[in-house]
Amino acid sequence: MFFTVPTLLTWARIAAIPLIIGVYYLPLEWGTRNLAATVMFVFFAATDWLDGFLARKLNQTSAFGAFLDPVADKFLVCASLLILVHLGRADVFVALIIIGREIAISALREWMAQIGASRSVAVHMLGKLKTTAQMVAIPFLLYDGRVFGLDTRVWGTWLMWIAAVLTVWSMVYYLQRAIPEIRAKVR
Repeated sequence: MFFTVPTLLTWARIAAIPLIIGVYYLPLEWGTRNLAATVMFVFFAATDWLDGFLARKLNQTSAFGAFLDPVADKFLVCASLLILVHLGRADVFVALIIIGREIAISALREWMAQIGASRSVAVHMLGKLKTTAQMVAIPFLLYDGRVFGLDTRVWGTWLMWIAAVLTVWSMVYYLQRAIPEIRAKVR
């Protein structure tokens, strides 16, 4: 199950990272670089939905795919955040909050799975809202221009801060759900 169509789409998200970064090292105008990075991010982010759909439709779900999918998402988001910090379009504090939460919750989920309590930290609506806010904010900040009269940097910055607040909120939620399970297993 390493090379099914859905898994290849997931691998493509990981392979996209150096492409998105590399755009900013090409001898192109900034507007062209921004547009190319934005289009690539949106395209590869959309493969997250597509690979899940195809895995179910083609009956190609696998434990490896279930593992790799969130890892690819986190790599793509974290790399994009680092690009945005480097370009001065995202606050380093926001990036630390989001990246730190991703590491902490991934570790928490692994630990909860080991103690047989993974259901207590299953994906919640807060996590989905956080993901939505950051998946809209990132292309806005990558583009860094005007679309339909909207200043994408301003909107992207607001959405990224909203994502940071939702990040902390969702982390607190998951920790509150996990602590009773951890206490019960430690005794």
